Amino acid sequence: MTNIEKILVLDFGGQYNQLIARRVRDQHVYAEIVPYNKITTEEIKNRGYAGIIFTGGPNSVFDPASPHFSPDILDAGIPILGICYGCQLIAYMGEGEICPAGEISEYGKTALNIIKDNALFENIPDNSICWMSHTDFVKRVPDGCEIVAKTAHCPCAAFADYSRKIYAVQFHPEVTHTEFGKEIIHNFLFNVCGCVGNWTMAGFTKETVASLKEKLDGKKVLCALSGGVDSTVAAVLLHKAIGDNLTCVFVDHGLLRKNEAETVAHVFGNTFQMNLICVDARQEFLGALAGVTEPEKKRQIIGEKFIRVFEKEAKKIGSVYALVQGTIYPDVIESGAGDADTIKSHHNVGGLPDVVDFEELVEPLRNLFKDEVRKVGLELGIPEKLVFRQPFPGPGLAIRTIGEITEEKLEILRDADAIFTEEVEKSGLSAIANQYFAVITDTRTVGVMGDARTYGYTVALRSVTTDDFMTADWTRIPFEVLATASNRITNEVHGVSRVVYDITSKPPATVEWE
Repeated sequence: MTNIEKILVLDFGGQYNQLIARRVRDQHVYAEIVPYNKITTEEIKNRGYAGIIFTGGPNSVFDPASPHFSPDILDAGIPILGICYGCQLIAYMGEGEICPAGEISEYGKTALNIIKDNALFENIPDNSICWMSHTDFVKRVPDGCEIVAKTAHCPCAAFADYSRKIYAVQFHPEVTHTEFGKEIIHNFLFNVCGCVGNWTMAGFTKETVASLKEKLDGKKVLCALSGGVDSTVAAVLLHKAIGDNLTCVFVDHGLLRKNEAETVAHVFGNTFQMNLICVDARQEFLGALAGVTEPEKKRQIIGEKFIRVFEKEAKKIGSVYALVQGTIYPDVIESGAGDADTIKSHHNVGGLPDVVDFEELVEPLRNLFKDEVRKVGLELGIPEKLVFRQPFPGPGLAIRTIGEITEEKLEILRDADAIFTEEVEKSGLSAIANQYFAVITDTRTVGVMGDARTYGYTVALRSVTTDDFMTADWTRIPFEVLATASNRITNEVHGVSRVVYDITSKPPATVEWE
């Protein structure tokens, strides 16, 4: 990424850290997340960041075990914005005073009062709504700083050190609940850091194609193709760069949606005219998964099997240099990048075996969020119906089948999923629902059909609305649509006695059930 402005999001463990990076990128400025203990002040200065954002976090600065950073960062000559815990940490490092909030803590929507004009709050009303979530607060700001905003119960909702271009806010500007949060982040990037906003998907696409062409020219490359959005965009990027030296391998692991294998073979064989190998590995995958119920174990088995199939196909082609995967930023984060907890291992990140028989793993989308991947797809000329098709995880129906995976459960799930998908799309809800699917649980319940007792599976329906898949809200599907889907599933799919709808957002849940 030549001459691209970069903002460092210094991660102190907050729940909104990926959202902060996302909000920065919305302004056409590149942001990267680095754990606080994985980088030094000297490295930060050497990497040419235009600014730094200290994230929030669940800790108290008083706790010796809580994340801290070297105070010399404040004199590095780089603009800084501290958010929530990051605000308190800046005050703490500058020898200000932090106090517990006492009996009155602030959580949720709070009235914010700006009391000093400054670059961070330019063109923002003096009174607005912000999102608070804290138990400590800054009682006294460091020398050289002044308080620029307050709330009814927080005497220092924001402070500034103008000479060093350091700003700190106790609230969360990155969440939509903060009325002018987008404008505050914009002001930090453009007023304080001096950014111009040169991070675009058109530029990324052009530079990535050129870089891949230079790096892989004359080398044979294998692409792990699932037919989903991410692997499709990765495949077309590589095909644009190296042409027929790319071979795509599509593996039918027996965990696909209804008619998925036929659809993928048709699209890539006819639409893109790529070298495509379709491998029937259903027995191999399902045999390895027999009796396995633990979600992480399922993912690891699938990751291992995928790689071994690709290695086997590579040997048939001969002298394959690299394996290409459609890994994206949320995959990396959720699989435990840095010191982050592993939420779930993605088959193409945390699910990879330790030894891989390729000289290099190429992941051209590794630093992009889902909506950025879609924009790259459009830049590449991929038809919109493919760019905006339903995301489908690499482990497939394995992580939508709770408990042991059996042929019976998979067939039930395929049929139920197809019905739910059809009803959502027929109702026009696919314009607002970003991902929707069925899950077969491991719970059987009593039912009655034709005056006879049944004992079938419970199927859960899931639909979410999101712009980045880092956070998501459950879709408010009209009751009549859910009723139609439920009636069809219980009437048309043998073995189902009950249908439920999942109304959990992310967080606390993930989009997938496993």
